[in-house]
Amino acid sequence: MKQKILLLVTLIGVVALSFGRLSLPASLAASVFAQNSADPAGRIQRVEAGLLPAVIIRGETTPWKLTERMAQLKVPGVSVAVINDGKIEWAKGYGVVEAGGTQPVTVETMFQAASISKPVATMAALRLVEEGRLSLDEDVNQRLKSWKVPDNEFTKEKKVTLRRLASHSAGLTVPGFPGYAVDKEIPTAVQILDGEKPANTAPVRVDIPVGSKWRYSGGGITVMQLLMTDVTGKSFPDLMRELVLSKIGMTHSTYQQPLPKEMTGKAAVAHRLDGTPVIGKWHVYPEMAAAGLWTTPSDLARFAIELQKSRVGKSNKVLSQKMTGEMLTRQFESWGLGIGLEGEGRAASFSHGGSNMGFRCQLVAFSETGQGAVVMTNSDRGGQLATEILRGIAVEYNWPGWKPEERVLAKVDPKIHEAYVGKYELGSGQFVTISKENDRLMAAAPGEPVAELRPESETKFFINSARVTFVKDEQGQVTEIIVSRGGQEMRARKVK
Repeated sequence: MKQKILLLVTLIGVVALSFGRLSLPASLAASVFAQNSADPAGRIQRVEAGLLPAVIIRGETTPWKLTERMAQLKVPGVSVAVINDGKIEWAKGYGVVEAGGTQPVTVETMFQAASISKPVATMAALRLVEEGRLSLDEDVNQRLKSWKVPDNEFTKEKKVTLRRLASHSAGLTVPGFPGYAVDKEIPTAVQILDGEKPANTAPVRVDIPVGSKWRYSGGGITVMQLLMTDVTGKSFPDLMRELVLSKIGMTHSTYQQPLPKEMTGKAAVAHRLDGTPVIGKWHVYPEMAAAGLWTTPSDLARFAIELQKSRVGKSNKVLSQKMTGEMLTRQFESWGLGIGLEGEGRAASFSHGGSNMGFRCQLVAFSETGQGAVVMTNSDRGGQLATEILRGIAVEYNWPGWKPEERVLAKVDPKIHEAYVGKYELGSGQFVTISKENDRLMAAAPGEPVAELRPESETKFFINSARVTFVKDEQGQVTEIIVSRGGQEMRARKVK
């Protein structure tokens, strides 16, 4: 059920693991590209004034200012790092560490990387493969000591391997983790994997045939975490510092959970959708490989740059050129080892998003061009802002493969909205809710803010880069909706 929610959220672009291609009318794109120069100060100013939505609508879309969008979305703090020509061209912090406070966000302010913890952790696991302490393709139960993946009918033909864990194709459950309040008891990795108290998530189990489909699983990455500590006998934070963080200069990063007291003064405070701080400032994530990295955009940019350079043999501080190529090769659908992959040739990119309680972030980098960016925010609404900032950066730096796209609004009688209002079931009591607000049609996924559906026709609407189609039966009654984006599609049946 949680996977359906994750897919829906990804499709409508509210909180995404990656982001859609840039949409700009040709005239606007040409005028922006004509202004580009090598002057970083000018580029920063244009990015700050050039935030863009997922879809450009003819006759009404104009770029936003960063400070205005922070206020509108109630995002207290943002930090950005931009990669160009294989180096960090600029980095900058905006806003404050905590709403109502005065401590500014700087380039050294630490944020929770959330799921961007996964590719960094995967790099370390692949290092262990190169050292001969792990294998990509053997049954992980051969080297797990403190816990084993329970065998069942779904593991008879194929076994869970590190390759399958890192490419989300091991058939394991539990897509993500809510974390733990700072005053709550924190479970061990084994308790998390077995779903035993004080763990607050279900047991991590194989419930579909191993290797049968791609399915995002933070639970699988937690198995990888335990595998790494079992074979080395070291704590996960120490292991990550030794294998990756210290080697590539990620000096403002740690996997320590809870965050040590001496570091808390450098950390951004998490905020909810309404802009209020999370009680206790943030949640604790013992699922460290999946969600536990505290870091900065500049440090994540260093990680991306190392991958870019290691791929072509210009820097191999952690992985060999061959192993980096393996990491950046599609293993299952659009997924490499620990990271999402898009595009071909000069447009080939690797990316990952992150969503922890009160934190949202995005990383994207291009494999061949030495370009990319990282945006980190301290708000549940920061995912939307992060993608808008990335689109502004993409225009300024003319990222490859970002084709101009434009949509035209249809004139639709608001009376037809009545037929669409209702609840659409995803399953297990979870719903997409369609409602009316004056003459506008609105949609809400579980746990996400309401967003407007814009009409392309009487039955086809869009939210950002996602399309929502209302399906009718022979009697003209609405029976379901189809949500599609980037080649993915899901259906929700109307029940009320």
